[in-house]
Amino acid sequence: MEERQGNNMEKIGIVGAGSWGTAIAVLLDHNGHEVTMWSAIGSEIDMLQAEHEHKDKLPGIKLSERMRFTKELREAITDMDLVVLAVPSVYTRSTARQMKELISPGQIIVNVSKGIEEATLMTMSQIIEEEIPQSVVAVLSGPSHAEEVGKLLPTTVVVGAKRKATAEFVQDIFKCDVFRAYISPDVIGIELGAALKNVVALAAGMADGLGYGDNTKAALITRGITEISRLGMAMGGQLETFAGLSGIGDLIVTCASMHSRNRRAGILIGQGKTMEEAMDEVKMVVEGVYSAKAAIGLGRKYQIEMPIVEQVNEILFEGKKACDAVKELMLRESKEEHTRLPWLSDLVAGEVHE
Repeated sequence: MEERQGNNMEKIGIVGAGSWGTAIAVLLDHNGHEVTMWSAIGSEIDMLQAEHEHKDKLPGIKLSERMRFTKELREAITDMDLVVLAVPSVYTRSTARQMKELISPGQIIVNVSKGIEEATLMTMSQIIEEEIPQSVVAVLSGPSHAEEVGKLLPTTVVVGAKRKATAEFVQDIFKCDVFRAYISPDVIGIELGAALKNVVALAAGMADGLGYGDNTKAALITRGITEISRLGMAMGGQLETFAGLSGIGDLIVTCASMHSRNRRAGILIGQGKTMEEAMDEVKMVVEGVYSAKAAIGLGRKYQIEMPIVEQVNEILFEGKKACDAVKELMLRESKEEHTRLPWLSDLVAGEVHE
């Protein structure tokens, strides 16, 4: 299938019918596209067919009668102009393997899940390219809670792809009066910002659970994006990306909103619950838990210091108390905020004018 320029109506297959997949289905139906949704969970499809509403994940948001729901993966992929992969990151590889024989050469897959595979330290697009080499992969990310996108509240995201024509095609399909999409070639930067902000959001939630204030959260957001940027640039990402929608934009909304499952889980952990208890109570996949170990692995691989990520890992997997982690962060060795900024005494003689 050759890459095409956007038309008024395209056939879109959505693989994954959780909150984000459902919200995207609502948006693309709003844009006039023909939408087919698939889920590996048969009862989920039964509910969508019978109720035209995802009562568990997006209650109160009615789905159009035009949408189709299927338990057959083939029906959501074959002859589709675009396939949106919206399963949780821990299921990306297994789902991509199921999709491989159904994807036509050049068929575009837009990944919208956020995470890093712990065992391989690969991003979602890298996994898809490895499992489905005949596909053309794009990513979509930014400050975009499913609960708000499903209500068609104004939202802005960034689409990443290796080729501009691919990004523009996806941009054209998604853009509308309530959803603005920018494009970027920095796929790795977009994906790292999307995945690692979930780890920082866990930390922000823990601070909330401990009863700390806005100062603490602002510190975590600011120093968190510093850690993400350093690692991302070491891996080939661009600084501008981390200052944009999939970097600081997504980090702010995920650390501040109660729509964020990562923040909600962090709050519960800060209040004294274990990681397992918090995940059970949130009742959704908490992506930051799965990305935390991978983030540590990447930091070590690229020799990037990531103190916030390290403390989150110790809390999640080593039983460390959240209050002790905050004290340790505060009492770290004193440092400069930006090591690239020169001091007056360091400037070359003759360049200083008083």
